[in-house]
Amino acid sequence: MKLYMVPAAPNPTKVLLYLAEREALGTDFGIEHVIVNTLKGKQNEPEHLARNPFGALPVLELDSGDYLIESLAIIEFLEEQFADNALLAGDVLQRAAARNLERVVEFRITNPLGQYVHAVNSPLGLPKNEKLAAQLEESLPVAFGYIESSLVDGRELLLGDRVSIADCTLQAGLQFARFGKVDVLGDFPNVRAWDERYRARAAAQAVLKF
Repeated sequence: MKLYMVPAAPNPTKVLLYLAEREALGTDFGIEHVIVNTLKGKQNEPEHLARNPFGALPVLELDSGDYLIESLAIIEFLEEQFADNALLAGDVLQRAAARNLERVVEFRITNPLGQYVHAVNSPLGLPKNEKLAAQLEESLPVAFGYIESSLVDGRELLLGDRVSIADCTLQAGLQFARFGKVDVLGDFPNVRAWDERYRARAAAQAVLKF
């Protein structure tokens, strides 16, 4: 299998962190990593558009020649294909809670944070969008507050002492904020402390560039 990706971008980083966490638990995926340079527009060239007509990353090329083009679909495929040491563990309610938190993090923090970075200091050179930035400055604190309150009990990671897909998703968004030189954690000490703890993990240090 091949994973087409680019360092620092949120969705590829999410998958890379997931792979690193699973590999730290002993899983050997045998996946080749292929960088597609988005700063040079390589994602819009015919070769990549043949893999993903939307020109987005990451893309997982399967041994069958099929492609998976959504980050969570890639992760869920690997969770099922390599079931030993899967991150989604526990009973049905625990697995549902893990999926629920990951969706909250992606839709209410990571995706909006990506929009915010591009609105205020786009690494791709996109024009500033003050109106969008103002809207996100109102909505992001609500989502960060939700995570902040869940960490008040001193838990090590978002769901306790075991790493989850939600941890990978949140850190992917925060790395992109650092890449864009945007600090959004000033009023959330518990989230900031989680960020420092997660970034100290061996899996994170193997992946994160910023």
